[in-house]
Amino acid sequence: MFKILVVEDDRELNRAVCSFLDRNGFDTVGCLNASDAYDVMYGGTLFDMIISDIMMPDVDGFEFAGTIREQDQDIPILFMTARDDFSAKQKGFKAGIDDYMTKPVDLDELLLRIGALLRRAKIASSRRLEIGALRLDADERTAYLDGEEIPLTVREFNLLYKLLSYPKKTFTRSQLMDEFWDGDTTSGLRTVDVYMTKLRNKFSKCRDFEIVTVHGLGYKAVLK
Repeated sequence: MFKILVVEDDRELNRAVCSFLDRNGFDTVGCLNASDAYDVMYGGTLFDMIISDIMMPDVDGFEFAGTIREQDQDIPILFMTARDDFSAKQKGFKAGIDDYMTKPVDLDELLLRIGALLRRAKIASSRRLEIGALRLDADERTAYLDGEEIPLTVREFNLLYKLLSYPKKTFTRSQLMDEFWDGDTTSGLRTVDVYMTKLRNKFSKCRDFEIVTVHGLGYKAVLK
């Protein structure tokens, strides 16, 4: 049974989310602030996922997520918040969260997102991806198509692994630059286009996925 930590200072909402998830097969622990959440986590309780508000007393969600990421790079973190501004979303993703929902939250949609995040976490922990005839190994930084290795640079591998870990999710050029290029790089956003062209050429024989250009935004991987 998956164990989920819910950090939400609205007592009624916290109780409602925990009750709903418990009824749907999860084991939840609710905390009203980050300090209590730290106590539970550092007390030895292991969680498979964290759901957190942003606007909380003392320690806000951004600081909380950043602290968690320093200790655990893989645990899924979902923000559930009343803030719907882009700056909050940007700050959250830079702090290391995996998903973002705006209140009022549809609990059925929350359930779907939890399932998707837990599947991705399983992929992250195994450090391997298999999609049809394609196999990616994140530890070795290797890609095999029909058993034959496809030579990739580290950056090419990381870009492909990212896209295929989140099929159908669009990543902007800026997001990809921020994650896979040095912050001081002089390369422009069109550098991402160059790398996507290289990946398309190297995997032109693969019929199991396609790197799709989302005009005006960036790229996504679509499985076939």
